[in-house]
Amino acid sequence: MLKHYYTIARDGIVETEIKKSRFICHLKRVTDEAQAQEYIQLIKKEHWKANHNCVAYLIGDQNEIQRAYDDGEPGGTAGVPMLEVLKKQDLKYVVAVVTRYFGGIKLGAGGLIRAYGKSVSTALDEIGVVSRALQVQVTVTVNYPASGKLENNLKESPYTLLTILYTEQVAFICSVDEEKVETFKKELTNWLNGQVHFEEGEKSYQESRRIKGTKT
Repeated sequence: MLKHYYTIARDGIVETEIKKSRFICHLKRVTDEAQAQEYIQLIKKEHWKANHNCVAYLIGDQNEIQRAYDDGEPGGTAGVPMLEVLKKQDLKYVVAVVTRYFGGIKLGAGGLIRAYGKSVSTALDEIGVVSRALQVQVTVTVNYPASGKLENNLKESPYTLLTILYTEQVAFICSVDEEKVETFKKELTNWLNGQVHFEEGEKSYQESRRIKGTKT
């Protein structure tokens, strides 16, 4: 599993009009190529009257699967520019299908490249991009006398405190980036002079909205 990657904030559809042609960009998260192909066929069935349903997708932790299809547009004028927009945004596990309804004005090769790229970039701007970080749920258990200091330190730290459980001892449930778990343990051990117990739990991806133009 990747420790960190970017993808679309949600599935969505955004329409753009360029020189009277309708460009409808469909974006969807996918986990594998079969799911991508299933979605592509769904869009083609829905928009069977459209002039073109062009496709680009990136799948795999290292983008092992990269596909671009022009669906009747001149070679290299649709799928490739769409794919390049996805790659420029450093996205993973996403499929884009741009449906075009011809408006009567020919765009030329350069115009098509710009139009298909703009359709995807406009959709991404509206739908948004999120950062997905693999985090581990870590339960930190301390005695009551140490709980106040730990709670204050955690609230002032970059770590996520999910909840606090009060029983015979005090358990702080935290969510920590997988790559920072050992650092987290060392810091808390230092804060509490070793009087602390850790238990690692489930791993899951936590999402946060990426500010446009940044890749952190």
